Amino acid sequence: DSLMVVATAGRHIISYNVQGQPQEHQRKESPLKFQSRCIAAFPDTTGYAVGSIEGRVGIHYVTKVQGKDSFAFKCHRQDTNVYPVNCICFHKGYGTFATVGGDGIVNFWDKDNKQRLKGFPAIHRTISCASFNTQGNLFAYGSSYDWSKGSSHYAPGTPNEIWIHCVLDEEIKPKGKKSNYR
Repeated sequence: DSLMVVATAGRHIISYNVQGQPQEHQRKESPLKFQSRCIAAFPDTTGYAVGSIEGRVGIHYVTKVQGKDSFAFKCHRQDTNVYPVNCICFHKGYGTFATVGGDGIVNFWDKDNKQRLKGFPAIHRTISCASFNTQGNLFAYGSSYDWSKGSSHYAPGTPNEIWIHCVLDEEIKPKGKKSNYR
C-alpha cells in the first residue's frame, strides 16, 4: 500500500508515494470533464479509479503497465438521466471493483478486461458509500441522501439504511484473462 490519491477542487488529482516518508508523486488534472466525487487506488498501486458527478469512471495508471492504458467509461445512467458515482472500492483479492451511485445501483467491474461483472437491482434510493471487508467475502453499502440535487430534494425522516451482501467468487472474480492479484 504505497499509493495514496486525493481528488481536490478544480478537478485536480494528487498522488503520493507513502512508502517510508510520504512524498508527492504526481499532480494532474482529472481525466474526467466534470467534478470528481470519489477516488480509490488500485490494490497493486499502479493507478487509481476516479468517479464523477456525470456518471463516469476514469481508470488512470500512474505507473506504466505494459498492455494497459488509461480509459474512462459511462455508468450509473438510465435513459437520459445521469447520476453521480458516489463511491468506488476495490476487492483486494482480485483487483476488481465496485461502484455505487445516485441511481441506487451497485455494479461490480473488472477494469483489466473492461467489463461489468454484476449489476444489482436498484434500491430506489441513492447509495452514498460502500466497502469490501478485508477478506473480500462481504460487501457493505449504505443509502442516504447524497445532496446531489441540493437541499430542496432532501426528505427529512427518510431512513438511512445499510446492506451487507455476501460476495460469491463468481460475482467478483475476473471472467476474462488471468489477473495478477492472487
